[in-house]
Amino acid sequence: MTDLTCKLLILGAGPGGYVCAIRAGQLGVDTVIVDPEPPGGTCLNVGCIPSKALIHAAEEFHRLVEIAGGGSPLGITATAPAMDLSRAKDWKDGIVRRLNEGVSTLMKRAKVRHVTGRAVLRDGKSAVVQTAEGEIRIEAEAVVIATGSAPVEVPSLPFGGKVISSTGALALTEVPKTLAVVGGGYIGLELGTAFAKLGAKVTAVEAAGKILPQYDAELTRPVAARLEALGVRVLTGAKAEGLGEGGGLRVWTTDGHDEIDAEKVLVTVGRRPVTAGIGLENLGLEMDGSFIRVDGRCRASMRGVYAIGDVTGEPMLAHRAMAQGEMVAEIVAGQTRSWDRRVIPAVCFTDPEIVTVGLSPDQARAEGHEVLAASFPFQANGRAMTTGREDGFVRVVARKEDHLVLGLQAVGAGVSELSAAFALVLENAMVLEDVTGTIHAHPTQGEALHEACLRALGHALHI
Repeated sequence: MTDLTCKLLILGAGPGGYVCAIRAGQLGVDTVIVDPEPPGGTCLNVGCIPSKALIHAAEEFHRLVEIAGGGSPLGITATAPAMDLSRAKDWKDGIVRRLNEGVSTLMKRAKVRHVTGRAVLRDGKSAVVQTAEGEIRIEAEAVVIATGSAPVEVPSLPFGGKVISSTGALALTEVPKTLAVVGGGYIGLELGTAFAKLGAKVTAVEAAGKILPQYDAELTRPVAARLEALGVRVLTGAKAEGLGEGGGLRVWTTDGHDEIDAEKVLVTVGRRPVTAGIGLENLGLEMDGSFIRVDGRCRASMRGVYAIGDVTGEPMLAHRAMAQGEMVAEIVAGQTRSWDRRVIPAVCFTDPEIVTVGLSPDQARAEGHEVLAASFPFQANGRAMTTGREDGFVRVVARKEDHLVLGLQAVGAGVSELSAAFALVLENAMVLEDVTGTIHAHPTQGEALHEACLRALGHALHI
């Protein structure tokens, strides 16, 4: 058995883990990071990055299909577009490899030691790692648990064969003729929309009464309209019960039982923290259900043990994990740090996209605020008109008494790129007048933020 010692041991090289390692290395902290998979975690390898590549490829193909069908008002013509999903997969995988290499290079530059293997904690100061070369024992002064999450499996639809997770969907080399998506949340609808654009006949099955239950109806209405335009069948208030006798997906609705044609069944009903098999039972940490309980500095209940990212609960977002990882590295290095979870952007990469930061109007009222809420539609935005996508809007929520911005939301093509501006407004506790006093470039979609704030003050200029 080989022995290693370090000041900081990190389990998991996903967004939270590798950012923690890089920042710790920059600060001179002797750091070892362990993961059985290539660096980047779910997000880089089988989640955020490859899914956005597939979404982009699907959008490019769908535009050509629409043009070939005579649907372009731009004077562009095209004939018989074809899609080679296998080639698109190779392109996507190439992006992932480049980013893997980039993360590895950054960790080496920060003098982080990267061990490929599966770690099991023996206590709060040590772990045993099984590697291809043998067993390694690592002793550390501090431990960070950043093992991420995995797709939830439905008992009646275990993964395998035609039943696939999001990981399986991103590995497909052919477009299924029919696809049933179990779960109408952001993962299912992002991928379902992409495959609909690639030519699959898609049915989405959601147990709740509406798609994207975490968002309000005003934000999801344009997404629902776009799904209908793409030919996606949406069943809400429906329960998937397993595979039917005909090989399709058996579902229950208020109208009774039905079987949906499905060459593939994509199950996206949520994600669970990966805490099994890492020796957590040897530490006896306090838990919040299946999640590790942490305080405002991501400290677990055992001294010297931290947890970051998906293992600590919702929202399960890569940028949340990154912020936590950076903070923990600085704490281990002796700095005084904390973090504010109130300003975490959430983005849904459906078509159109949704972005939210802070409170919605209903959430603000539920907290006892009297609010000013106003929207500005992209139908009145020059840049949106020039792209041919005018669906959606930007909405601002402000406290009436002092005009403090409490939340910003948007739905529309490409609005994910507004998330940084939205977060900056809330992080800096800006009031409506701060935003309206900021010159926004013309013509851009960002002008809709300016106009929404003007409208909340009662003097919009372009509507």
